[in-house]
Amino acid sequence: MKKIKLDTGITAVALGSGTLRFHPADPNLYVRFQEAVEKLQAVEAEMVAKAADASGETVARLLFDADRQMKELLSWVFGPGNDFDALLDGVNLLAVAANGERVVTNLFAALEPLLVEGAQKCAASMAGK
Repeated sequence: MKKIKLDTGITAVALGSGTLRFHPADPNLYVRFQEAVEKLQAVEAEMVAKAADASGETVARLLFDADRQMKELLSWVFGPGNDFDALLDGVNLLAVAANGERVVTNLFAALEPLLVEGAQKCAASMAGK
């Protein structure tokens, strides 16, 4: 059997204890990301609304459920091989990190330069054609 080597532009980035693989210049990534941002905000808003009058144990469960939903969305955005629970060592995306920011905020801040660079490459490629 012949084997074909295909450059798909997939980038591997060390994240947590694993490797995040995605194509930073893939327009599909941006569409999925834009859709996911709205969904992530909706998940968080729903969790906050439900937690307003809840007990500590119930709030913990709400945070757990919101984290699971958010990680599923991120796996959809970046591709099926990316398990964000494993990549982040099980840390809840809504947890507060040492810098006082939520883990999800730090994740987006870390990924933003790669996504911006990818978008610029995609736009330059389209402009050149």
